[in-house]
Amino acid sequence: MSKQIDAYLIHIPQPELDDLAARLGRTRWPDAGTVADGSQGPHLDRIRALVDRWRGGYDWRAAEALLNGWGSSSTVIDGLGFHFLHVRSPEAGATPLLLTHGWPGSILEFREVIGPLTRPREHGGRATDAFHVVMPSLPGFGFSDKPTETGWGVGRTARAFQELMQRLGYGERWLAQGGDWGAAVTTALAHMRAPGLAGIHLNMVMFRSTEQEVAAATPEERRMLEDAARYDREYAGYMKLQSTRPQSVAFALADSPVGLASWLYALFQDVSDSAGQPERVIPLDHLIDNVMLYWLANAGPSAARFYWEGAREMAQGMPAAPIPLPAGVSMFPGEQLRLSRRWAAARFADLRFFGEADRGGHFAAMENPDAFVAHLRATFQAMT
Repeated sequence: MSKQIDAYLIHIPQPELDDLAARLGRTRWPDAGTVADGSQGPHLDRIRALVDRWRGGYDWRAAEALLNGWGSSSTVIDGLGFHFLHVRSPEAGATPLLLTHGWPGSILEFREVIGPLTRPREHGGRATDAFHVVMPSLPGFGFSDKPTETGWGVGRTARAFQELMQRLGYGERWLAQGGDWGAAVTTALAHMRAPGLAGIHLNMVMFRSTEQEVAAATPEERRMLEDAARYDREYAGYMKLQSTRPQSVAFALADSPVGLASWLYALFQDVSDSAGQPERVIPLDHLIDNVMLYWLANAGPSAARFYWEGAREMAQGMPAAPIPLPAGVSMFPGEQLRLSRRWAAARFADLRFFGEADRGGHFAAMENPDAFVAHLRATFQAMT
C-alpha cells in the first residue's frame, strides 16, 4: 500500500461557484415561523443576512488561498483519501500536534490559532511553546473522501490519524487536541495508547454523570447538569436525526446551499457563547467559509452519516477505565456539556491541567483563540 503524501491544490472551477450563486438567487424562503427568537431554529432574518453576504462581498478565493498556504495535502489511509493541513513551525524544537475538528465545524475551526501555535514568539509565547500542526478533515468532511462502506466511525478514524502522524515522521513523540467529534477521536487515541502519543487536551469531555455525582452535586455542578439536560431537550434534534436517519436530510443538504447553511448555523447559534447570535463572536465570512467546505465537496450528507457510525459505536459502551495518558481539560462557559474539576479527576488517570475560560463556547478555538492557545500551552508545558 502506498504511503505517499501529495500536495492538494484547492481550486474550485468557476462554473461551480457560478452554480452556487444561481442557486442562492433562486432560494425559496420559508415563512418566519411563529416566534421572534431562535427557539424554533435559525430565524429567517439571520439566514437572509448570511445569504446576502454570501451573494455580495464574500470571497471564496481568499479562503482557498489560506488553505493552500497552510500546507494543503492528501494521503490514502486504509483505502480512504484524507485531506489535511500541515503547518510546520520554524522553531527547531517544535512538538507535533494533531488538531481534530468536529461537526458542524471543519479544519477552519483552527484558523486563528495556527499562527500562535506554530510561531509562538510572534504571539506572546516562547520558542518552547512551538508546535508543528496537523489538521485532518474527518472522513466524509471537507475534501476528505466519502466512505462508501460502513465502519468509518471514531475508532477507525483514530487509527487512521495515528497512521497519518507516523507517515509524517512524527511517530516518536506527538500530542493531540480535540473538541466535539475531535474530542471523541482524541480520547480514542489515548485509550488505544497510540504509539508516540505523549498527551492530550480536550475542550469537551464525553461523559455520563454517575448517580453518586448527581446526588452530591454542588450548585455549580447542578447548573452543568441542567445545561446538559437543556441541550438534550432543546438543541440535540440534529444529533438524534443524524444518528438514526441521516439520509433523510441528505437530499436537502446536497441540493440546497441555504438549507445546508441553516442546518449548520443552527448549532453555532445554540452552543456558541453568543446569546444566540454567533456573528457576534465569529466573523460572518468565517461562518460562510465553514459552510463552503461542506457545500463545495458535497460533504453535508457524508458528514451527517458520521453520527450514524458514532451512535453504533457508543451503543457498544464507552471505555470504563480512566483516560490513561497525561491530559489537560478546558471548560468554556458557553459549552453545554461541561464537567467540574472533581468530575474530571475521576475520569483521567493523569490530569495535568484543568482550566476555565472567561468566555467562549463549543467552538473554543474560533470564539476565544487566546484562551484556547494559553490552555494548550499550559497543558503541554506540564508534560515536559
